[in-house]
Amino acid sequence: MTEQTVPPTSEAPQLTPEQAAQMQQEWVREQFQKANKFLAEKGVIPGKVLTDQSRYLVPYVAVWKMESSQPKKKQFWVISGDLPTDYVPADVAPSAREAIKHFSLTWQLKAENLIQTGAVKDPTQAKFANMLVSRAQSLYQMQQDEKLWGEQQAQA
Repeated sequence: MTEQTVPPTSEAPQLTPEQAAQMQQEWVREQFQKANKFLAEKGVIPGKVLTDQSRYLVPYVAVWKMESSQPKKKQFWVISGDLPTDYVPADVAPSAREAIKHFSLTWQLKAENLIQTGAVKDPTQAKFANMLVSRAQSLYQMQQDEKLWGEQQAQA
Protein backbone atom coordinates (compact mmCIF):
# COMPACT_ATOMS: atom_id res chain seq x y z
CA MET A 1 0.00 0.00 0.00
CA THR A 2 1.49 3.27 -0.99
CA GLU A 3 0.95 6.42 1.01
CA GLN A 4 -2.56 7.55 0.17
CA THR A 5 -5.19 9.89 1.43
CA VAL A 6 -8.92 9.71 0.98
CA PRO A 7 -10.15 12.64 -1.13
CA PRO A 8 -12.09 15.30 0.77
CA THR A 9 -15.88 15.20 0.59
CA SER A 10 -17.79 18.14 -0.81
CA GLU A 11 -18.94 18.99 2.73
CA ALA A 12 -15.41 19.29 4.07
CA PRO A 13 -13.61 22.62 3.75
CA GLN A 14 -10.94 22.60 1.08
CA LEU A 15 -7.41 22.46 2.41
CA THR A 16 -4.34 23.80 0.74
CA PRO A 17 -1.86 21.12 -0.31
CA GLU A 18 0.41 22.28 2.51
CA GLN A 19 -2.39 21.95 5.10
CA ALA A 20 -3.32 18.51 3.79
CA ALA A 21 0.32 17.39 3.94
CA GLN A 22 0.66 18.74 7.48
CA MET A 23 -2.50 16.89 8.58
CA GLN A 24 -1.18 13.68 7.03
CA GLN A 25 2.15 14.07 8.79
CA GLU A 26 0.43 14.70 12.12
CA TRP A 27 -1.76 11.61 11.67
CA VAL A 28 1.25 9.45 10.78
CA ARG A 29 3.17 10.81 13.78
CA GLU A 30 0.21 10.08 16.10
CA GLN A 31 -0.05 6.53 14.78
CA PHE A 32 3.69 6.03 15.19
CA GLN A 33 3.47 7.21 18.81
CA LYS A 34 0.43 5.00 19.39
CA ALA A 35 2.31 1.97 18.02
CA ASN A 36 5.39 2.72 20.15
CA LYS A 37 3.30 3.15 23.29
CA PHE A 38 1.40 -0.07 22.61
CA LEU A 39 4.61 -2.07 22.19
CA ALA A 40 6.07 -0.56 25.37
CA GLU A 41 2.90 -1.50 27.28
CA LYS A 42 3.41 -5.08 26.05
CA GLY A 43 7.01 -5.10 27.33
CA VAL A 44 8.62 -4.57 23.93
CA ILE A 45 11.08 -1.69 23.77
CA PRO A 46 10.86 -0.26 20.24
CA GLY A 47 14.19 0.29 18.56
CA LYS A 48 13.63 1.39 15.00
CA VAL A 49 11.01 1.44 12.27
CA LEU A 50 11.68 -0.18 8.93
CA THR A 51 10.02 2.63 6.98
CA ASP A 52 10.58 1.07 3.58
CA GLN A 53 8.35 -1.85 4.61
CA SER A 54 5.77 0.13 6.62
CA ARG A 55 2.59 1.40 4.97
CA TYR A 56 -0.31 3.67 5.84
CA LEU A 57 -3.63 4.83 4.44
CA VAL A 58 -4.51 8.13 6.09
CA PRO A 59 -6.77 8.32 8.16
CA TYR A 60 -7.63 4.64 8.46
CA VAL A 61 -4.69 2.37 9.06
CA ALA A 62 -0.95 2.31 9.57
CA VAL A 63 1.09 -0.88 9.47
CA TRP A 64 4.56 -0.49 10.90
CA LYS A 65 7.41 -2.95 10.69
CA MET A 66 9.33 -2.29 13.87
CA GLU A 67 12.40 -3.73 15.49
CA SER A 68 12.73 -4.03 19.23
CA SER A 69 15.92 -2.96 20.95
CA GLN A 70 15.41 -4.96 24.13
CA PRO A 71 15.46 -7.56 25.50
CA LYS A 72 16.46 -9.10 22.14
CA LYS A 73 16.29 -7.66 18.66
CA LYS A 74 13.07 -8.93 17.15
CA GLN A 75 10.86 -7.58 14.41
CA PHE A 76 7.12 -7.00 14.65
CA TRP A 77 4.23 -5.83 12.53
CA VAL A 78 2.22 -3.23 14.46
CA ILE A 79 -1.15 -1.99 13.25
CA SER A 80 -2.81 1.23 14.41
CA GLY A 81 -5.36 3.71 13.19
CA ASP A 82 -9.15 3.68 13.28
CA LEU A 83 -9.05 0.16 14.71
CA PRO A 84 -7.59 -1.70 17.67
CA THR A 85 -3.82 -1.41 17.97
CA ASP A 86 -2.23 -4.83 17.74
CA TYR A 87 1.06 -6.52 16.94
CA VAL A 88 2.47 -9.83 15.76
CA PRO A 89 5.94 -11.21 15.15
CA ALA A 90 7.18 -10.12 11.73
CA ASP A 91 7.78 -13.70 10.64
CA VAL A 92 4.00 -14.28 10.27
CA ALA A 93 3.93 -12.12 7.12
CA PRO A 94 6.53 -11.16 4.50
CA SER A 95 4.95 -7.76 3.71
CA ALA A 96 2.63 -5.09 5.11
CA ARG A 97 -0.08 -6.34 2.77
CA GLU A 98 0.18 -9.88 4.13
CA ALA A 99 0.36 -8.52 7.70
CA ILE A 100 -2.98 -6.79 7.11
CA LYS A 101 -4.42 -10.09 5.91
CA HIS A 102 -3.05 -11.80 9.02
CA PHE A 103 -4.60 -9.21 11.36
CA SER A 104 -7.90 -9.53 9.50
CA LEU A 105 -8.06 -13.30 9.87
CA THR A 106 -6.84 -13.22 13.47
CA TRP A 107 -9.47 -10.66 14.46
CA GLN A 108 -12.20 -12.72 12.79
CA LEU A 109 -11.11 -15.69 14.91
CA LYS A 110 -10.95 -13.61 18.09
CA ALA A 111 -14.45 -12.30 17.50
CA GLU A 112 -15.73 -15.82 16.81
CA ASN A 113 -14.12 -17.05 20.03
CA LEU A 114 -15.80 -14.27 21.99
CA ILE A 115 -19.14 -15.23 20.49
CA GLN A 116 -18.63 -18.99 20.97
CA THR A 117 -17.59 -18.64 24.61
CA GLY A 118 -20.65 -16.54 25.39
CA ALA A 119 -18.56 -13.53 26.39
CA VAL A 120 -20.68 -11.29 24.15
CA LYS A 121 -23.42 -11.26 26.79
CA ASP A 122 -21.44 -8.42 28.30
CA PRO A 123 -22.31 -5.28 26.27
CA THR A 124 -18.67 -4.15 26.23
CA GLN A 125 -17.51 -7.49 24.85
CA ALA A 126 -20.35 -7.52 22.30
CA LYS A 127 -19.34 -4.07 21.09
CA PHE A 128 -15.70 -5.16 20.90
CA ALA A 129 -16.57 -8.35 18.98
CA ASN A 130 -18.67 -6.37 16.51
CA MET A 131 -15.87 -3.84 16.04
CA LEU A 132 -13.35 -6.64 15.46
CA VAL A 133 -15.56 -8.19 12.79
CA SER A 134 -16.15 -4.83 11.11
CA ARG A 135 -12.48 -3.83 11.10
CA ALA A 136 -11.39 -7.31 10.03
CA GLN A 137 -13.71 -7.13 7.03
CA SER A 138 -12.42 -3.66 6.12
CA LEU A 139 -8.81 -4.81 6.42
CA TYR A 140 -9.48 -7.80 4.22
CA GLN A 141 -11.04 -5.55 1.56
CA MET A 142 -8.01 -3.23 1.73
CA GLN A 143 -5.67 -6.17 1.40
CA GLN A 144 -7.54 -7.36 -1.70
CA ASP A 145 -7.66 -3.94 -3.41
CA GLU A 146 -4.89 -3.91 -6.01
CA LYS A 147 -5.23 -0.13 -6.51
CA LEU A 148 -3.99 0.45 -2.95
CA TRP A 149 -0.86 -1.60 -3.39
CA GLY A 150 0.47 -0.54 -6.77
CA GLU A 151 3.46 -2.04 -8.48
CA GLN A 152 5.53 -2.46 -5.33
CA GLN A 153 3.53 -5.50 -4.25
CA ALA A 154 3.98 -7.11 -7.65
CA GLN A 155 7.61 -7.56 -6.62
CA ALA A 156 6.77 -9.25 -3.33
